[in-house]
Amino acid sequence: MRGVRVPPRVTLAEATAFRSAALDACAAGDREFDLGALEEYDSSVVAILLEIRRAAGSDGVRFLNVPANLRKLASLYGVDPLLFDTRAANPASGRD
Repeated sequence: MRGVRVPPRVTLAEATAFRSAALDACAAGDREFDLGALEEYDSSVVAILLEIRRAAGSDGVRFLNVPANLRKLASLYGVDPLLFDTRAANPASGRD
């Protein structure tokens, strides 16, 4: 497993390409997605992360270095507990 680094920008304009690449990576066995570079995003990234979680199935998936505002957005939609494992928190950077 090599992990996937999510690009700095995932908005509706990039959603289709990111979704395809992420699901391909998941199908290839990648189960860790590093969100640390993510700076510009909208609700489309939340939908894609949910789809990645669903695609991983019982194998599970981890989203690392979650930006605080993305966690807030996921919380607004009520899906924070479905997406983010608080045990993977990285308190030194202020991100999970």
